[in-house]
Amino acid sequence: MSTFERYLTVWVALCIVVGIALGHLFPAVFHVIGSAEIAKVNLPVAILIWLMIIPMLVKIDFAALSGVKEHWRGIGVTLFINWAVKPFTMAFLGWLFIGWLFKPYLPADQINSYIAGLILLAAAPCTAMVFVWSNLSDGEPHFTLSQVALNDLIMVFAFAPIVGLLLGLSAITVPWETLLLSVVLYIVVPVIIAQLVRRGVIASGGSDALMRLLSILQPVSLVALLATLVLLFGFQGEQILAQPLIIAILAVPILIQVYFNSGLAYLLNRAVGEAHCVAGPSALIGASNFFELAVAAAISLFGFNSGAALATVVGVLIEVPVMLSVVKIVNNTRNWYEAGATVRRRITNEKAGG
Repeated sequence: MSTFERYLTVWVALCIVVGIALGHLFPAVFHVIGSAEIAKVNLPVAILIWLMIIPMLVKIDFAALSGVKEHWRGIGVTLFINWAVKPFTMAFLGWLFIGWLFKPYLPADQINSYIAGLILLAAAPCTAMVFVWSNLSDGEPHFTLSQVALNDLIMVFAFAPIVGLLLGLSAITVPWETLLLSVVLYIVVPVIIAQLVRRGVIASGGSDALMRLLSILQPVSLVALLATLVLLFGFQGEQILAQPLIIAILAVPILIQVYFNSGLAYLLNRAVGEAHCVAGPSALIGASNFFELAVAAAISLFGFNSGAALATVVGVLIEVPVMLSVVKIVNNTRNWYEAGATVRRRITNEKAGG
């Protein structure tokens, strides 16, 4: 790990401060950047996400994707967390903290809207930035790509019914343009670009040239991550300073949900004997949220100035720093994870078979 990567949390903290300050000092600039969007997908952020995830996708050898079936345990755990646990635990946490404990400190007419925003945030797993989290935790890239693709497919059919069930709405207006455009922008296009680059580099210089390229791209990916953080906090700089208490209150159930679901996924993978390189991204995919879709759905259902829209925006703001903390936990507990009896037995069997 380079010195730059070792102090990544410091750079993240600085970018948060810089983003809020710039957003407060130059709101007009960030309004212009924020308005550069198609179907609620911000194009400058999309470009930065490309710079973040393409280096990870260049690592992927599609010929090795068939080996993902060996990690069916990790896939099962992640699907269970994403679709059977996370939306429902968020609904409970929203009711507990927003509808009860912190209710006296919040606008009475927005309570239900805040809870709805939290549910929208948890009902769709992250599509793009999990590639960054997986890479930082030394995750298995083929598993990550396969899991994200599977989640995207399920999301097309499951998002509306789950949200409808938890919100008690008979008809959910799914922002299909946002959903489909996000999948194309964050998965399809980057995968095509990355594979074209990979094949071109290998054809001209072999695997050594590919490794040299990856070493160059890694810092670019992290710089793009930090620039994204500045933009996200800059977009909401005015709002953070205007109503810090409400944002802090909304952050509580989101934080608990992230740590609970990532921890549960991590422990379940350990219990079933899955490899750490799969358990890491499984925990991270299980905890992160597809905030672009959540924000778009909240605005279309409840309006731009609603409590639901604000709740999803809070999810955007804490996504990067919180997920980085989960990455750190996953990395720091690797020895403990692999000391588990089931995992140790599987590693021993694999070595004996090899």
